[in-house]
Amino acid sequence: MSDSAQAADQRDLGVQPLDRMMDEWGISNHDMVEVSTEQLTHKQVQRARIGRRLTLKMMQKVTRALNITIWYRLNDEEKEAFDEYFHKRLFNYAKGFDADWTDPNIEIRQGVTERRNA
Repeated sequence: MSDSAQAADQRDLGVQPLDRMMDEWGISNHDMVEVSTEQLTHKQVQRARIGRRLTLKMMQKVTRALNITIWYRLNDEEKEAFDEYFHKRLFNYAKGFDADWTDPNIEIRQGVTERRNA
């Protein structure tokens, strides 16, 4: 394997938990770009989803955009109960990632999904 191919392998880490989380919440790349106050781009979100290695700052930027996007979809009661996501829950190469972590927001997400599909 060439050095450039090996370097590409180290940057491409496969589809990330972020991708599943966005799908489960019904969030598109555009939804996150639209709410971000940090000049997040569609390309950055897509790279995060497919597992292109990001810097810690970029992982945190994407995570903030996800949390804000979700926040706008919640009613007051859900906002009280919502546990914000951390980058270590969304990126399998982040320090502290736990593959066995259980999302504490499952019931909230189901309520949001039901309202969206009604």
